[in-house]
Amino acid sequence: MEKTRTSASSWSAQLRSLLNRLASEVGHPLRIAVIGIGNQFNGDDAAGVLVVRTLQKKLNQSDHLLLIEGGTAPENVTGRLRRFRPQVVVMVDSAEMGRSAGSVMLVEVEALDGLSASTHTLPPSVLAEFLQRELGCRVVLLGIQPETLEFDAPLSVPVKKAVIHISRALSRMFGEPS
Repeated sequence: MEKTRTSASSWSAQLRSLLNRLASEVGHPLRIAVIGIGNQFNGDDAAGVLVVRTLQKKLNQSDHLLLIEGGTAPENVTGRLRRFRPQVVVMVDSAEMGRSAGSVMLVEVEALDGLSASTHTLPPSVLAEFLQRELGCRVVLLGIQPETLEFDAPLSVPVKKAVIHISRALSRMFGEPS
């Protein structure tokens, strides 16, 4: 697969297309895991965790959907992922992409190198490559451009809007009303 970073306006269409393509390949509903990554005490770094918390309120986990708060050490949830056996893992995390705050990009695993996520124990690229290799699943990152990652800072307005937008889009994508 080629390296891909989609624009903020097309990330949901790109993700939907990927999920539809993979579902048609396997011939049954996909097993999808969504992992929210980040530090809830470091301003916009909380974005990934907040997306998953919002989804947990809206969606029912099932045999085909697993929602996990990975926090600052998402590698600690690999046991749950192994038991769930996902075909797709969507990591949601703040990522320095050189864009305006609140911008969202869908990033394929091969294009993760160079994205900064310094508050985590492992870079997203290392975790994604491990998951692909060990679980045989597809991994993508929904990156959210932060405005501030300072300790005890509130979520910025642009990132708060991105969290709401992503939560609504993923809720619709996974079949539940937003």
